Amino acid sequence: MTTIAATADVADNAVLGEECKVWHLAQVREDVRMGDNCIVGRGAYIGTGVTMGDNCKVQNYALVYEPATLADGVFIGPAVVLTNDTYPRAISPDGSLKSAHDWTPVGVTIEEGASIGARAVCVAPVTIGRWATVAAGAVVTRDVPAFALVAGVPARRIRWVGKAGVPLVQDADAWVCPETGTRYIEENNVLREALS
Repeated sequence: MTTIAATADVADNAVLGEECKVWHLAQVREDVRMGDNCIVGRGAYIGTGVTMGDNCKVQNYALVYEPATLADGVFIGPAVVLTNDTYPRAISPDGSLKSAHDWTPVGVTIEEGASIGARAVCVAPVTIGRWATVAAGAVVTRDVPAFALVAGVPARRIRWVGKAGVPLVQDADAWVCPETGTRYIEENNVLREALS
């Protein structure tokens, strides 16, 4: 059963999947499409038309601005910001207040299983690859490859991580997850799971 806190603001035409939970003071805007088993934490904002796959978690006070796309299993940490304006301005060069019609939003795309750490900022347009991890407080200004662990301002790859989120350990010509034993192969700065 989907649960929506009494103090949450969920648009009438937002579509929430089965077993979703939207907590206190969260706002889910018009045309949002949310998969099954998603959690939207206290005070979080999900912008108009955002799509979320199954099993996503958006933690407290995170801001997911449209037109962001979150694949299955995405984790958004507390106070994360996914932006949507590459060159933000409140006013036009003539001094008039800008309206929603004066710019075109650009989105952040987060692929399957990726995690964004607390207070990180992803500056659109960027894509965060499958199972990648963005460290807490990082500022992402360019695409992040699958399985990369990025940190810093601006964010740079510092390690590789596996599906368990644990940093991989190099073993001869492969990388190994100490948690699951899964082996990965790196070629041209791209990591992929080794074939069994």
